[in-house]
Amino acid sequence: YNLFLISNVAFFHFFLVIGQPAKSKRPKEPGENKIKPINKKVKPKPPKMRERESADFSLKSQSILTQVMDKGRFQKLAATLSLSAGQSIELRCKGSNVTWNYPSYLDTFKDSRLSIKQLDRYGQLILANSTAADTGEYSCWLQLCNGNKCRKDETKTGSTYIFFTDKEELFVPTPSYFEIVYLNPDKPAVIPCRVTTPSAKVTLHREFPAEEIETDGTDIIYDVKKGFVYQHPTSDHKGIVYCKAESQGAPQISIKYHLLYVEVPKGPPSTTIAASSSRAEVSDSVHVICTVLGEPDVDVNFRWQYPGQESERPAIIQNFWRLINRGTGHTTRISKSILLVEDFEARDAGNYICIAQNLQGETTVATRVELN
Repeated sequence: YNLFLISNVAFFHFFLVIGQPAKSKRPKEPGENKIKPINKKVKPKPPKMRERESADFSLKSQSILTQVMDKGRFQKLAATLSLSAGQSIELRCKGSNVTWNYPSYLDTFKDSRLSIKQLDRYGQLILANSTAADTGEYSCWLQLCNGNKCRKDETKTGSTYIFFTDKEELFVPTPSYFEIVYLNPDKPAVIPCRVTTPSAKVTLHREFPAEEIETDGTDIIYDVKKGFVYQHPTSDHKGIVYCKAESQGAPQISIKYHLLYVEVPKGPPSTTIAASSSRAEVSDSVHVICTVLGEPDVDVNFRWQYPGQESERPAIIQNFWRLINRGTGHTTRISKSILLVEDFEARDAGNYICIAQNLQGETTVATRVELN
């Protein structure tokens, strides 16, 4: 009886559903047929642009520089590495066109201890019998070339700073016993007393009056890879200084550094020109001087145009420069070019033009010499 009742109810329900009139169709909204889960947490996907940016960042952080260890093992290099002087080291950089950077003095003296080779899949740098002077940055990068034009691949680089420790040489040796450091008011100045042992305690001292210069970590800081850095040089910092280092033994003294304060406007050369005389007699000797006042560490190049040049009239040109103290703690470089014409002739009369050039541009000045 119960089974009969349930069957009738089911049949009656089926009859009601089937017997309803058909509803008018309407266009479906986009996504209406999709089943939407209830109370289900869905992890949002980051935008594609962010995924690309993070991928680029990970590429840039990948180093292609490794050190070859014993038994053919390889080790990725950290930002710094300490080795004992006398050890040899082999570095490799992955890539078929690798460029290297290393302490410049190894090139200056064409040191035979340094060997650089480019093999099929990597570049190789070997430094044999290292010395304290080899302390410095070693880096490499892959070159991307299109024809004769090449550029650095910023995503494939490697760099490490290697300390070649030597208890007899706490300071990285230099070719000279005295160096000039220019104090420019608009850029930091570095006293480059670098050490071979990163744990050494280093202090800065003035020669006269004899005193230790306080390193406050703000205006004057010590960078173990650079030396002491004056962040905002002033004329009060000028003078002769040296560094002192201590590390498990007697303290050692660096070379001396002469700090010269500079205050010269940047830009094309500030140039003047003057002749020994504006009028000359036949067979006189006439000289024309082109003078530039500028920054002590900025080179100046001179070019001349003069009346007898086209006819290949012989003229003697001498260039030189020197540093001058302007008496207020400021140091300036004076550069001169002197053009000398001997046995003055009619064809030597006319305009003498001097063109002075530095990294910021060039300046042209002229003067005229007449024949009496």
